[in-house]
Amino acid sequence: MTHNQPTFVPLRPTYYPVIVAGFVATFLVSNILATKGVQLGPIITDGAFFLFPAAYILGDVLSEVYGFKAARKAILTGFVIAGLAVLSFYVAIWLPPADFYPNQDEFSLVLGLVPQIVGASLAGYLVGQLLNSWVLVRMKQRLGEKNMWARLIGSTVVGEFFDTLIFCLIAAPVIGISTVPDAVNYIVVGFVWKTAIEVVVLPVTYAVIGWIKRRELQ
Repeated sequence: MTHNQPTFVPLRPTYYPVIVAGFVATFLVSNILATKGVQLGPIITDGAFFLFPAAYILGDVLSEVYGFKAARKAILTGFVIAGLAVLSFYVAIWLPPADFYPNQDEFSLVLGLVPQIVGASLAGYLVGQLLNSWVLVRMKQRLGEKNMWARLIGSTVVGEFFDTLIFCLIAAPVIGISTVPDAVNYIVVGFVWKTAIEVVVLPVTYAVIGWIKRRELQ
């Protein structure tokens, strides 16, 4: 009597799922951090200002190495997972707390994301990331492999501008920004900061892209 041998689908060695995991995790954590308004002297921003630029750097790596379709898959994956996380937060808040759990109010306060902020974050992310990837790939199709710095920065300028604009216009009133000057400050600071980070870490982005390409093409 013969027994069926177990079969498994072989995995092709690739860095794509690792980068996607980091990309999605960055966006997911940023969604929670962004609910806090932050003021550093005259600068008004949110709690995700130091982390969120990493999502665009990883998005650039995905687009440059794997192309628009692969980047779009990662972007949509992040969108769905973020939506699932928010739904899970609401369900967990709704569930009755145990008698020994004293932090229901604090739990609700931290994870009970305001729908307007969730909508702002998801809308800005989806539009900004898709534009970032599309612009980068289109520039690469026109210019070839040369001038990678131009497409990395150019795509980030377009993506970050629309991402920041959409998010800030929707979310600003929720996190306490109520005047036009403060709203403009919020938008400009967010856009300039995120774009500047891209420029500062450009050598690192170059190195990561080169390293991944060499290993993926072996």
